[in-house]
Order: sequence, then structure tokens, then C-alpha cells
Amino acid sequence: MTCILVVEDEQAILTGLERNLRLEGYEVLTARDGDRGLELAREARPDLIVLDIMLPRRDGFDVCRLLRREGWTGPILMLTARGQESDRLTGLDMGADDYVTKPFGILELLARIRALLRRGQPSTLPLTRLQIGDVDVDFEAMTLTRAGRPMAVTARELGLLRHLATHPRRAQSRRAIVNAVWGADYFGTERTVDNFITRLRQKIESDPARPRFLLTVRGLGYRFESDPDSDGI
Repeated sequence: MTCILVVEDEQAILTGLERNLRLEGYEVLTARDGDRGLELAREARPDLIVLDIMLPRRDGFDVCRLLRREGWTGPILMLTARGQESDRLTGLDMGADDYVTKPFGILELLARIRALLRRGQPSTLPLTRLQIGDVDVDFEAMTLTRAGRPMAVTARELGLLRHLATHPRRAQSRRAIVNAVWGADYFGTERTVDNFITRLRQKIESDPARPRFLLTVRGLGYRFESDPDSDGI
């Protein structure tokens, strides 16, 4: 599920954006100040950020500048006050991909978001094989071997691992994982994801109590770390 982070301090605008984006089928994360927005962007790695300029603690320009400096390549759409041409130019100079002026029409904003997501969407083939340390996973053959020895694994476990590994370093909520792996019509508890993650860790992690590949994102869900030794965004 495509994830969008909205960083906006005006509650009415934030609530309206969150509601409309969810109706469009997006997963939505929200923040009301620049520091929290920066933190969520680093942790959750959303597919797109909607970023207001005038924010408490840290303004949108600074958030945008820091993310670009740290290597963030995802699209950023900035919200600016009507008539402030200098703000729009500064935002683009800082690395924003597009801007929308307030007050804005929700249909225009949604159209710009779709355009940015299409522009940044890579053309990739489905993940067929995965190497994790001494673990080799063949998704087409539905096999998992560790140090050359076959391990028992279920189709659902492989589906979960494939989904997370297809979006490396991007945190995903339990609900988003359930929708992607089990289907939107699944009526079981989201804690099912926790049980499957525990089972997968037993099979792919050298120390399941201190995982390096299947990581917990506190208060949200999980992410797959393809390069545990890398510190970059």
C-alpha cells in the first residue's frame, strides 16, 4: 500500500487531508511539527511527503533540506500560502518536487499526488530470489535454505517476507501488511503479523532476539533492512 506522510500543523487541514487520502486508498501518517515529520520520514520512509512550510519547531524548508542532504529521493509536495512566490521558489531550491498554494482544492492536490507518484514509480520485476547472510530464499520455487540446509516454510511466511523485502527500509503498519499479504477482506487480528514475524526471525536471523533484517518500528509495525551495516536514509 502506498504510504503518504502529511506534515501540517493546522488540525482542520490535516484531518481533511488524512480523510481524503485514506478514501483514495493510501496509508497515511501525520505529524504536526517539523521535528516529528522529520522523524517519521526517517523511520517510515513513505512514498511521498506532503509538507507545509510554516511549522512549529522546524519549518518545512529545513525538513526538506535535511532530507535531501541525507539522501532522501522520494517526492515532496510543499504547501505554501497564496501569493508567496518567494516561498515556492525557495521550496523548489531546497529540493521540493511540486507545490500547492493554500487554500487548495482537494481534487487538484490528489491529482498532483498521483502525478508525483507515477513519476517516481520504478519499473521493477517481481522479487524472485533473496539472499540474507547464509539464507537463500527462492520465491518461485517456494524454498528457504540456511547454510545449504532446507528449512520448513509456509506460503504465507514467504509472502510476508517477499512483501517486506520488495520495499526495503520502508516501515509499514501492521494493517498495511495485512492488506497486502492476507488481503483487505481478512478479518483476523493484526497481531497475526507479529506471530509470523517471530516465526520468520527464527528462520532467517542468526539471533532472533536481536534481529538485523526484520526490524520492529515501535508504534507502527515492521520494516526489512537489506543492508544492516548502512546508516543512510
